[in-house]
Amino acid sequence: MAPAGAAPTAAFFDLDKTIIAKSSVLAFSRPFQAGGLISRRAVLRSAYAQFVFMVGGADHDQVEKMRQFMSQMCAGWDVATVREIVADTLHNVVDPLVYDEAVRLIDEHHAAGREVVIVSTSGSEVVEPIGAMLGADRVVATRLAVEEGRYTGEIEYYAYAEEKAAAIRALAQERGYDLDECFAYSDSVTDVPMLEAVGHPFAVNPDKDLRKVAVAREWPVLQFVRPVALGSRLHLPPPKPTLAALAVGGVVAAGALWIGTRRRSLSA
Repeated sequence: MAPAGAAPTAAFFDLDKTIIAKSSVLAFSRPFQAGGLISRRAVLRSAYAQFVFMVGGADHDQVEKMRQFMSQMCAGWDVATVREIVADTLHNVVDPLVYDEAVRLIDEHHAAGREVVIVSTSGSEVVEPIGAMLGADRVVATRLAVEEGRYTGEIEYYAYAEEKAAAIRALAQERGYDLDECFAYSDSVTDVPMLEAVGHPFAVNPDKDLRKVAVAREWPVLQFVRPVALGSRLHLPPPKPTLAALAVGGVVAAGALWIGTRRRSLSA
């Protein structure tokens, strides 16, 4: 638990490839097809986007194309129908994709008295139920514009890149977080501003550009490799310290393989 009288702190988590192994929005393409919202062609396009996302990460241009594709595809969808499909299929779609290491970290941060905040570029209709399933205290996510109960195809709020950092700073002001004592986790170089906003940044399954930044700045690197259904975790022993086992950071000589040289404890 946090010391009595200390300023509150938080752990900020990106969602896709940080907490879950795939793009959260694209993971729902088949349930959306089954619900009559999208065509088989759109499902195949989503599968291709998912492949690009998983294999090489998505650079700024790819993220923008994906954003445009998803927002335009959603134009005209009934909001209530989308929420119903997500609620009905959430565990079947997301449960097997959740990284066990991430869930253990969430447990550890809660045990240390920190709030857990998911900060994701994916839409709030998907991120909010996932956050509730994971026990997150708060969620920051992209919001699509709605008129008369249907999506317009426009984006009202885009939680991406520098905007994630701005959201974290706004939350810190609202909640009184001491950002120097806060933690942040992400896989993408586009989230460097979010990682820079806190005193304890961690790169998780980083893309090549974020790995370079992490090495240069001596940020620990975590490798999450065990997607697991949340239900199966109910039978696991209490979580053990994760950072000490997974963190990889420190100074790396040019051309040499990077290895762990520094570890941080959640109890710090």
